[in-house]
Amino acid sequence: MRNELKRGVLFTIVTMALFGGVYPLLMWGVGRVLFPGQAEGSFIRRPDGALIGSSLIAQPFTRPEYFHPRPSGVDYNAASAGGANYGPSNPDYLKAVAERLDAVTRAEGVSAGQVPSEMLTASGGGLDPHIPPNAAELQLARVARARNTDPEQIREVVRAHTEGPFLGVFGRDRINVLELNLSLDERFGRPKQ
Repeated sequence: MRNELKRGVLFTIVTMALFGGVYPLLMWGVGRVLFPGQAEGSFIRRPDGALIGSSLIAQPFTRPEYFHPRPSGVDYNAASAGGANYGPSNPDYLKAVAERLDAVTRAEGVSAGQVPSEMLTASGGGLDPHIPPNAAELQLARVARARNTDPEQIREVVRAHTEGPFLGVFGRDRINVLELNLSLDERFGRPKQ
């Protein structure tokens, strides 16, 4: 009995040391060596080193000169990622989607049938930094007008920021909104406040 208790305690200590200390340190080290940017949070910085954001977390853009991201179920708060948890028949959810649809159709001057669902519904985590190409195309005319630029020049920037499916198979084409908007500022200048 004493021998089995000793073995059990020793097993517990060794397991805790391996999986609570050695393994996390090993994975941290591998991440730092092989994927240094991702291990630090995929931060995007200005040339002067000032932090702008992360390419993994959506940010709210509301000005007409910028492409707008998906709605967020957590008000773009990275500390509380999560969805709104409303079912598709919930009256509050339906009201929120209807209000978003109305806002998008007015802002973009399009019919309701032209608005992609990604511009009306939040992602599961509430912080998806990507929109599909059709959501960018929907906003292109507004952005070009607000920046007093030819829409084809804006379209070139959108095309340059369109990423294909992961490994060419998983998912679909997507555009990182923060990176796209920063590229617009770089190419056409930052809009005046």
